Amino acid sequence: MTESPAAQAATPASPTTGTASPVETIDPVTIDRALKAKHRAMWASGDYPTLATDLIWSLGLVLVDAVGVRPGDRVLDVAAGSGNTAIPAALRGGEVVASDLAPELFEAGRRAARQAGAELEWREADAESLPFDDAAFDVVVSCVGVMFAPHHRRAADEVLRVTRPGGRIGLLSWTPAGYIGEMFRAMKPFAAPLPEGAQPAPLWGDEQHVRELLGDGVDEFEAHRGTVTVGHFTSPEEFRDYFKRNYGPTIAVYERIADDPDQVRALDEALVELARSHGLRAPGDALQWEYLLVTARRS
Repeated sequence: MTESPAAQAATPASPTTGTASPVETIDPVTIDRALKAKHRAMWASGDYPTLATDLIWSLGLVLVDAVGVRPGDRVLDVAAGSGNTAIPAALRGGEVVASDLAPELFEAGRRAARQAGAELEWREADAESLPFDDAAFDVVVSCVGVMFAPHHRRAADEVLRVTRPGGRIGLLSWTPAGYIGEMFRAMKPFAAPLPEGAQPAPLWGDEQHVRELLGDGVDEFEAHRGTVTVGHFTSPEEFRDYFKRNYGPTIAVYERIADDPDQVRALDEALVELARSHGLRAPGDALQWEYLLVTARRS
């Protein structure tokens, strides 16, 4: 997660009276815009489209299968990235809108869509304030995407709002106890504090948390855990360097501690140990990354 802007300016003494001048406050809308700008820059840094293609492209098809996209379905992919769910949904005949806060990711998605023969719309959109009408979609999905919106309740309410009654919702998120959840815990001592009101992304991988977010807005709530096998790396060090180079949240943490060699070294070691503890020691070893898949029907 990115660092929150300050909510208040300093209170300098008046040059004439020596008394404190009034506190200058920043309105919540300005704070939120600044936060979203930082999130957009974070996800645009590195090379998330390459990471998604190399490591987790298959999860998009898992999600499309789970919600049963059919020809003619109006489908919204929230926080779509470069389209690993949106493109398979379009190939199933869905009328798909791929939305994301970071439109910098769309060009890679458009190339992948052309290569696959898929037609879909790409739309810049904040998951916490979607620019779509109420009940506009038959299917709303998100694959390790909406989980990174900082305010979970807002994002969940938007998912519910744009899904038509009887429509299907599918959410695939990394679990707190799985590999990526552990990676975020390893980075936490080096990361900026969460912005006020924000919640940790891996909570979307906790079944009870998602049940509470969706509440009585859904029926037929189902959840199960699965894993994706990642055999891309030949050593723990290769995993660490790949994420330092390509993954926005990891890049942001390293940028924050760049002037402290001891902290950089400690985080380097923590990420190597994470991979090693999950069985990545030599070429041929694979990692198992756990996710929670939730499907539900809009009530």
